[in-house]
Amino acid sequence: MASSFSEKQNPVCGACKGSICWPVALWKLLDDDNQTLALELVTALVISAVVNIQYIYVDDLMRFMQEDEAQKTMSLFEGASESGRISRSSLKNWVVNAFRERRALALTLNDTRTAVNKLHHMVNILVSVIIGLIWLIILNIATSKFLLFVSSQVVLVAFVFGNTCKNVFESIIFLFIVHPFDVGDRCEIEGVQMIVEEMNILTTIFLRYDNSKVVYPNSILLTKPINNYYRSPDMGDAIEFHFHILTPPEKIAIIKQKIFSYIESKKEHWYPTPMFVLKDIENLNMIRVAVWLQHRINYQDIAERWARRALLLEECIKIFREHDIDYRFLPWNVNIRSLPHDAHADPLSNWTRAAYEGEREVVHR
Repeated sequence: MASSFSEKQNPVCGACKGSICWPVALWKLLDDDNQTLALELVTALVISAVVNIQYIYVDDLMRFMQEDEAQKTMSLFEGASESGRISRSSLKNWVVNAFRERRALALTLNDTRTAVNKLHHMVNILVSVIIGLIWLIILNIATSKFLLFVSSQVVLVAFVFGNTCKNVFESIIFLFIVHPFDVGDRCEIEGVQMIVEEMNILTTIFLRYDNSKVVYPNSILLTKPINNYYRSPDMGDAIEFHFHILTPPEKIAIIKQKIFSYIESKKEHWYPTPMFVLKDIENLNMIRVAVWLQHRINYQDIAERWARRALLLEECIKIFREHDIDYRFLPWNVNIRSLPHDAHADPLSNWTRAAYEGEREVVHR
């Protein structure tokens, strides 16, 4: 069976009716060291696809692997550890994410190999020049006047290209020693989130949120703080809202409990035990409240972060409406200094009649 999978050029099988087969794609994504485990997992997935099963359970995986391996496999899929089953959507998302990570790794290795080759050529040229000078000295071809001339030319070249050599050296240090990111990492530089598109010796190309390519010199990046979201652990988030200062504490406590219940029900999205903080009092009529919580992902997949946050905000809006929490304008004092001449008549009727007469006059003209 291993040979039949390895011989396929495209992740397509007959059971999937010509479309992408996720088990075959999974097989092609895994390393050679994990092909035994991959074969067992792919076998279980193919069986589930053939019999049209909507979910894969731990018992299905334990037919082909040990219990600890099955539990480890379940932990790889979103929501599978809590629900005890793997859905097709979570399987698809995992395979897509695995493909993206492996593609980014391949691009990183390719760019690093290219940078190393360029650096190798530069070192070869420098070593060749040094070897040539040494041979000239050994063969007594290079006299003192010649060496003086060469040294003066070297000083001139260093004066002209000194800044360039400095930038090249700093770029090499940044690329091979500091190495703060790889291709495909989401980074934040000077408050702008960008994805690393290409890495060279002298420059790095980023892809901004609007698909605009931004080129940064590596010598400049060496002096800037860089936030790498891909290498960050599971990250936190916060939402803030205001309550009127006269809102009963009991109602605030009920809202807090319902928000916490929703967060704890979404174990695949959030860590339990968020924090509910009364941050400040504003204008002596509003209480600023914040909910601090932690994602089960970092911000590498920024779209998933905003999607989960949007679901939480929708639930908060639903809870606020259930408890009659909405925004109301502050009362304004209106001081009337003069009334119409006919004090006994209704002022509003006089104003309405005057407005109507003015409109009729305009139409008549």
